[in-house]
Amino acid sequence: MHAVAGVDELRQQINQWREDKVTVAFVPTMGNLHQGHLSLLKKAQALADKVVVSIFVNPLQFDDKNDLSAYPRTLEDDLNKLETAECDLVFTPTANVIYPNGMAEQTIITVPGMDDKLCGQARAGHFDGVATVVAKLFNMVQADIAVFGEKDYQQLLLIKKMVLDLNLPIRILGAETYREDNGLAMSSRNQYLTAQQRESAATLYQTLLSVRKNLEQGDTELRTLELNAFKHLQDLGFKPDYVDIRHADSLEQAEQGDKSLRVLVAARLGNARLIDNIACNLA
Repeated sequence: MHAVAGVDELRQQINQWREDKVTVAFVPTMGNLHQGHLSLLKKAQALADKVVVSIFVNPLQFDDKNDLSAYPRTLEDDLNKLETAECDLVFTPTANVIYPNGMAEQTIITVPGMDDKLCGQARAGHFDGVATVVAKLFNMVQADIAVFGEKDYQQLLLIKKMVLDLNLPIRILGAETYREDNGLAMSSRNQYLTAQQRESAATLYQTLLSVRKNLEQGDTELRTLELNAFKHLQDLGFKPDYVDIRHADSLEQAEQGDKSLRVLVAARLGNARLIDNIACNLA
């Protein structure tokens, strides 16, 4: 496994692979890798000849400086995990490499229709930071395919729309959310939870399943389902930002009669802000 921190070294390896006519997949991460990240790597390995994983904690997407400073950084352990998983190349740039002129002078990408709802409302500027850094990484790595987890479903759709709108020559694929045994979606932020909170957090997924079950059984009172789930999470000790039933493709608010749905939730428990979602196809 090769590890590089500069764009020139990265491009040198990519160009060599291009000369060898191999395909390249890309998995961008912010490090603190867990089994969910490694499942993305495994999917990427099945899709391409070579895989690049990036590790970069992107300051541009944090709306809270304390959250940025507290975000876990475990580079040595991450590199060991990637080597064991037979990753081909790890890109570990610094902020100076990504933003050589500073973030204040950085051109910002805004993806309309995806940045103003759900987590976009709760985290001002977050998705502009995501879109900008991902576009830069795409241009640096120049991969054929990129793999993102469905746990960050709004992020996945935002990136797909950005790629379509900007005619970027890369294919975006989602990978199923990787869960712990109790159903909790794996996340680097789970380590902010105490052992007791970690068990309680599993009820987030159970709440989504309950909403889907009601939908599949013919309940058409969507706003009531959302409100009841919201209150249920409050009763369990969460501080929910939202529980929403949305169109799966656009994330616009779903209405009675819609078939292809996504049920999404974001809620705080202790020091962690947790997100999750599940598909619901009523066709």
